[in-house]
Amino acid sequence: MKIISLNVNGLRSAANKGLASWLIEQDADVICLQEIRIQDHQVPADIQALSQYYQYYQPAQKKGYSGVGILTKIKPLNIQYGLNGPDPEGRYLAIDLGSVVIASLYLPSGSSGPERQAQKFSFMKALMPVFDHMAQTDKPYILCGDWNIAHTKMDIKNWQSNQKNSGFLPEERQWLSDILEKYAFIDAFRHLYPDKIDYSWWSNRANAYANNVGWRIDYQIISKALSRHLVSFEIPRTPKFSDHAPLIAVYKLTPNR
Repeated sequence: MKIISLNVNGLRSAANKGLASWLIEQDADVICLQEIRIQDHQVPADIQALSQYYQYYQPAQKKGYSGVGILTKIKPLNIQYGLNGPDPEGRYLAIDLGSVVIASLYLPSGSSGPERQAQKFSFMKALMPVFDHMAQTDKPYILCGDWNIAHTKMDIKNWQSNQKNSGFLPEERQWLSDILEKYAFIDAFRHLYPDKIDYSWWSNRANAYANNVGWRIDYQIISKALSRHLVSFEIPRTPKFSDHAPLIAVYKLTPNR
């Protein structure tokens, strides 16, 4: 099973850069999108035309903001919109494929100021009951998305100067460490490549992309039971559809029916 995750920074913008054609070439089984910034009726025509996929979207109430989506070749047994309740910012969508549950997750950024950072912490807290539920089920999970946290010094180019910035705050990093340990989750990329330096997001400032001054804030966080099924993982820098790179993972998995 091939799973792609990508923060598109606007689905219409990414579509204008050739996303649909690239997805056809990739022939993934499941595609998780974040920051789609559209309502259901605004899905670009060439994305709608990907008829091999069932398509599900959880838009934000605010137009042109946030939102997540999942495209899947396998018809889900169940679809969960939001974190067991209203999801006005469109940050969580999950599909049950029988043998595995796959979610598209988009954590808030706190970089715009203290109020947004407080909302980010609130969302992180709201995720804990969801993780508790996952731990109580016998199905493994793949949590794909933009977590807006660089976990370790290896995951950010300039770690020393960013320790007081949202996305690399000690409490954010500790939270991610805690959930990996408590719920026996695994960072799929780091599981395969414990020492590799790769980034998934670059600021639009100071020529960061050209100089590869990046952050790895996008992950596929998986249940420990799936680690033996993980075949490959890559974060290709090209083609470039947004300020994030896609994550492409392959698992030895077959959906149960």
